[in-house]
Parts: sequence; C-alpha cells; structure tokens
Amino acid sequence: MPTAAKSAAAAPLARPQATVMLSRVAHSLYWMSRYIERAENVARLLEVNLQFMFDFQGVDPTGQDQHWESLVLSSGDEELFARLYTVTDSRTVTEFLAFDLRNPASILACVYAARENARMIRDQISLEMWETINELHLFLKSQTTAAVWAAGPQDFFSKINRASHLFQGLTASTYSRSEGWEFLEFGKYIERADKTTRILDVKYHILLPSATDVGGAVDTAQWQAVLRSASALEAYRRYYVREILAWKAAEFLIFSDSFPRSLHFCMAQVDDFLRRILGETSPRPRSPAARASHRLLADLQSLTITDVLNRGLHEFLTEIQTTLDGISDEVVKTTMFYPAESELEEQQQQQQQ
Repeated sequence: MPTAAKSAAAAPLARPQATVMLSRVAHSLYWMSRYIERAENVARLLEVNLQFMFDFQGVDPTGQDQHWESLVLSSGDEELFARLYTVTDSRTVTEFLAFDLRNPASILACVYAARENARMIRDQISLEMWETINELHLFLKSQTTAAVWAAGPQDFFSKINRASHLFQGLTASTYSRSEGWEFLEFGKYIERADKTTRILDVKYHILLPSATDVGGAVDTAQWQAVLRSASALEAYRRYYVREILAWKAAEFLIFSDSFPRSLHFCMAQVDDFLRRILGETSPRPRSPAARASHRLLADLQSLTITDVLNRGLHEFLTEIQTTLDGISDEVVKTTMFYPAESELEEQQQQQQQ
C-alpha cells in the first residue's frame, strides 16, 4: 500500500510510520527466524541431557527414561511421540526431536522449513544469511541417524548451535533496521521466551519424589543442566557466585532483566517489537496481543520467585506459553495472510497426490 510522502524538512531522518511491507515477506522472515531459534533450542536441550546422562551413568534405567520422557513432555508433543514410538529412551527421543520429519518441531523439520522460507524471500535477505541457512540445510541432508550416533551426537548438536549463532550474528551485521528486522527479532524472541519456559518445565517433569533428595548431588546437577540448556550457567555463577539453588536458578531464568535468554528480557524485546509491528505508540495498548504482552511484562516486573512458587512453577509456565501462543496467533492473522511454508508440507502434499 503506498505511503504518504514526507517532506525532508519535516522529518529528514524519520522512518515513514505508514510503511507496510508485503505480508508474504513478513511472514517468511518471522517464521525463518522462529525455526532457526527453535532448532537451536532443541539441539541445546538434547545436547545437555545427553551430557547429564554421561555424567550420571549410575542413575537407574527408570530414572534415565524419566529424564528422556521429560523432554517429550516439555515439548508438548507427547501424543505424536506415543503414536510414532513404543519405547521412551535416548535413541527414540533423540530420533523424534532431532531427525524425524514426521515431527514438525524436530531439528531437521525446522531447518528445512527455515530454508524454504528463506528461499522464497531470497532477494529480501543478505547473501550471508542465505548461505548460512543453505549450508546448514545441506549438512543435515548429508547426515543419517546411525552416522550421527557413530560420530558422537554432541558434535552434531554443537554444529546446529554454532550455525544458529552464526546466522543470528550475520543477520545483526548485514540486515537493515527496517520493518523486516522487526519481524525477525519478534519471531526470535517470542520463540526464545517459549523455549525458556519449556527448559524450566523439564525440571518440573523430573522432580525427585523424595524430599530428602532435594538439594542432593543429582538434584543440583539437574538444575545445573537446566542452566546449561539456556547457556546461563556462567552468567548465573557471576550473579550469585555461590552454589546452585533451585529457587535462585528459576529466579534467574525468569526475572533477570539483563540475561538475553531470561523470560523478562525476552518479553521486553517481544513487547517492544510487537508495538512497532502493530503501530502501538500509546502507553495504553489497544490490540489484544499488545495488551496481553503488556500484562505479561508487567507481571515479570512486579512478581517475585516466591509468588511464582506459591502459584506453582508449572502452572505459571503453562500460562505464559498460552499467552505467547495467543500473541503469535494474532500477529500472524493481522499482519500475514499466508500459512508457513515448509519443505515437509510440500513433501506430504506430493505423497498424498
């Protein structure tokens, strides 16, 4: 839609407020960013959980299966997993979350979908961004589950994480700070906020049944694994210095206003970019998505970890996930008109035909 011209004298450096980018481009930028962030977070969870299992090989088989089951539960895809697999162990959960294209949230499915969205807007992104996604796509196409396990899955997951970091760094260095940037950042931070809640929820699903075990070696190692899943272990130790305590770890990942993967930090970014996308300049937001984002950010600025634990950590995290889903759905409906493009979806359509 054409925008009204502004005189250079009136606003020589101002960006036109009425600029509206093509919804198809906005949609592809948004989902490309979300898919890359999602692939990284899934790889991060699997890598840390594998390392935890290696460090605590003495944990009984039932306890090990419980750890792997917790990853499926926190992803919200337990029903799909139950239809596809009969056993829950390291191999099946890793296959489901990393390599199974029948799972649209697997690492392979996310990277394939990110690459397809990037391909459709090839002329809208930098060469460096495209090459990074394409190289990751080609790397994954050359891998097999057996080969990854033979070579060591940790190296595979580290490769995914580094590729995501490279893509985000190149995006920050080569993409203009235009409307497209707002959709890229909004997608990244809303996905990161959601995954931080799920990283914390993993611990909820593996809470030790005996109160005497709380604070023990395994319990401490579990919380350390939670922090490592969010790359927060070193930042936590610089902030608290002392030993890892459950409530302090949860407090850091929820309320820190300076750590870039905490809920508070992510929601501050989501709220900022959401207002820009929707044109919300008033202190009192009008749209349902902006109001929901404003309320959630206000809660994170006013609540304490005691309030959260009294309410129930799992219930608090579930409410946030529902709120984030609502915010995302409204933005997609009001600013984008096309469904997410995915190579997986195209393959399924071809198979049906």
